[in-house]
Amino acid sequence: MASPGQRLSDARTRSFIGRDAELDSFTRALAGETAAPFVFYLVGPGGIGKSTLVRRLADQARPTGRPVLELDGRFASRDPAEFERAAARLLDVPGTVLFVDSFEHCQWLESWLWQHFLPRAAEGTLVVLAGRLAPQPQWAADPAWSGLLRVLELQPFTEHQARSLLTTAQVPPQLRERVLGFAGGNPLALTLAAAGQPTNWGREEGTWAPSADVLHTLLARLVGEVPTAAHRRALEVAAQAYSTSEELLSSILPDEDAHLLFGWLRNLPFMESTHRGLHPHDAARETLAADLRWRAPNAFAEIRRRLAEEYLLRLREAPEEQVWTVTDELFYLFREGEIVARLRTWSREEEVHDRPLRSEDLDTVLQMAERTEGPESAEVVRYWAHRQPQAFSVYRLVSTGRIVAFTARLALHAPPDPDDLAADPVVAAAWAYTEATAPVSPGEHIGVSRFTVYPERYQVPSRVIDLSSSRAQAESARARARAYGFAVWRDAETWAARVRGSLTDTGARPRVGAHTYGLFAVDWRQVPVETWLRHFIAATDVPAQAKPSALSRAAFDRAVREALAHWRSPAAFASCALLRTRLAADLADPVEELRALIRRAVDDVAQDSRGARARDALTAAHFSGAPTQEAAARRLGLPYGTYRRHLRQGLDLLCELLWEQELHGVPR
Repeated sequence: MASPGQRLSDARTRSFIGRDAELDSFTRALAGETAAPFVFYLVGPGGIGKSTLVRRLADQARPTGRPVLELDGRFASRDPAEFERAAARLLDVPGTVLFVDSFEHCQWLESWLWQHFLPRAAEGTLVVLAGRLAPQPQWAADPAWSGLLRVLELQPFTEHQARSLLTTAQVPPQLRERVLGFAGGNPLALTLAAAGQPTNWGREEGTWAPSADVLHTLLARLVGEVPTAAHRRALEVAAQAYSTSEELLSSILPDEDAHLLFGWLRNLPFMESTHRGLHPHDAARETLAADLRWRAPNAFAEIRRRLAEEYLLRLREAPEEQVWTVTDELFYLFREGEIVARLRTWSREEEVHDRPLRSEDLDTVLQMAERTEGPESAEVVRYWAHRQPQAFSVYRLVSTGRIVAFTARLALHAPPDPDDLAADPVVAAAWAYTEATAPVSPGEHIGVSRFTVYPERYQVPSRVIDLSSSRAQAESARARARAYGFAVWRDAETWAARVRGSLTDTGARPRVGAHTYGLFAVDWRQVPVETWLRHFIAATDVPAQAKPSALSRAAFDRAVREALAHWRSPAAFASCALLRTRLAADLADPVEELRALIRRAVDDVAQDSRGARARDALTAAHFSGAPTQEAAARRLGLPYGTYRRHLRQGLDLLCELLWEQELHGVPR
């Protein structure tokens, strides 16, 4: 029978995900390849998987027969002589492999290690250091160390790897998107979310939310200690803004030293420097934002309000080349709002950048158009590429430079050109709509987002659509005498639902070749761009006359479903998100009184004309002790499909009742 240590090693090997390049490089070093490095330096933010990888590498080294020595930097003495005594085997025993985890806690040893300790290591030895801070630049740049030191910066899991982890942890498929949205690719956040699952995962889609324990653990591991309240506020700004510059910090926190705070943020291990500013890793961002929203909801709302006003100011005043990023970042700020969530995505799996169309790109663009929309549409693309080449953008993957998509945003002046009308039925339909509703005057023009062709993700929300929409809105904000904006989508019914509340469905369905297209419009003369953008903000915020909630409406509904899913587990219910809402804030005994409040609300569902059967379905599903949904349906004597319909209706009515109480208080 295997020893407990071997069984632990086997379990770690079975559950280990990713890091193939790191494992392969270390395997070659273990085999004694002459070109392999002597020191592996693993660097990355808290929770990225450094300790897990260190344990996996140690498990890989043991079967080779090499002596393995493991040290923890958190417990290292401040005396180099003490460290040397603890690691003496590296100097005395050939082939020894030394692992030092949490190296940031003994970073002061670094110069001594490079200069005095490591050069004396025995033949054939290897060293693995793992910490949050990168090595001092002089060692990584030293020609003497260039072949001996390999710095490996650990990246978050890819979406595929993150999904594999959740699948292995048996997280229900309907909840994985919610968990991924919170944790991103951070291994610790994913593991905590999976390991902290209740005994009975929520039955309804989207009921998962991070518990207070998960937030507390992640804050400690991802962020660590924060020096001052000003540093904390800077973190909270960076958690909400898509990217943070020193200039933005200065605008949002005018009484603080923005230069000092930005420098501190920049050196945090979970901050990524991009061309637009600092961008926190997903798990750190979501954890900081969720904690602030729970701990100080008014402060959360105030930071968001300041950011929104700053973005709207920049929309009016920023240099032309920066305006499109402003709308992108404004929408990101309100990404939880119902309208924005339907339209946009901020996935970094498909990081792209856009560039103007060049003559040598045209063949690729025409091939994309023909492959996705047919030869007739490709001819229309050719027509407009000749007429308005400046309207076209091509999108390249940041990773490879490959062209993956193109868009075209046309500007068409009144009166319409007969050649344009003859060449493009969609543009003809747009002009016909203006004539039938509110004609465009001479000197005015219309904007038409005519093509959005991304063959790998054709006309589904993507970063290509995000970026093109941001540019279109920025152009509309700055354009003089723009009368209308139009968007064109082939799947008209789907996009009619997505743009509801933001664009008008004209009802026109022009045909090009084998396909018809939906045409959606906004009259900028009636609704100026800034007013239109503020509509998205208002759709996310709680009405002014209502008491503000710590959660958005969508998050509140998820919290209600989570509370019901945890109903039979007192421990799980006691940590559910609904206890962090206004609804529970004034309760003397929050857990028991919230349970009683929910039971009363379920009874009140029956007062709605549609509610008697819905109330019965809720009671059978959550309060009757039925072990499964099928058993609950049998108790009511209903077909399963009918029961599910009543249950969904009951959940909708219950969420509506509780939301009213969240905003306006519990009736006395």
